[in-house]
Amino acid sequence: MSKTLVIYISFSGVTKKVAERVSELLNSDILEIKPAIPYTNEDLNWNDLMSRSSKEMQDSDSRPEIEELGDISSYDIIYIGYPIWWGTYPREINTFMDKYDLAGKTIIPFCTSGGTGISKSIRDFKKFLPNSDVKEGKRLSVYDVESWIKSINI
Repeated sequence: MSKTLVIYISFSGVTKKVAERVSELLNSDILEIKPAIPYTNEDLNWNDLMSRSSKEMQDSDSRPEIEELGDISSYDIIYIGYPIWWGTYPREINTFMDKYDLAGKTIIPFCTSGGTGISKSIRDFKKFLPNSDVKEGKRLSVYDVESWIKSINI
């Protein structure tokens, strides 16, 4: 039997609500990716090209430190939730993928966004995780979760 985990990163609480609903419907464990240094409102100001988040997203090699998540090796299916930043996932997701071995696991991304789709982040996951089975994923609101979960065929 497959063991499922929902992992997410949330800065405003929107992705957290969606991730909690996904976990509830899947009856899965859930973990939050937390930046080692929390972001301030100024850090998150995407209109300021000198803000912390802007600088990180402009540098594809940026790997902001994250708090330890523990052992996730026993999970076969991992849902990864994140807000869309500059068309893809925040750099903390790269840090997570660098730190944890996801080879052989099924990865199901989901994102939250005011308007940008998920497609670029899916391409980025597939490029970064060539030894994982990365599914297409979906941009979600908390109201979309139940129908999306029912539609997933693993």
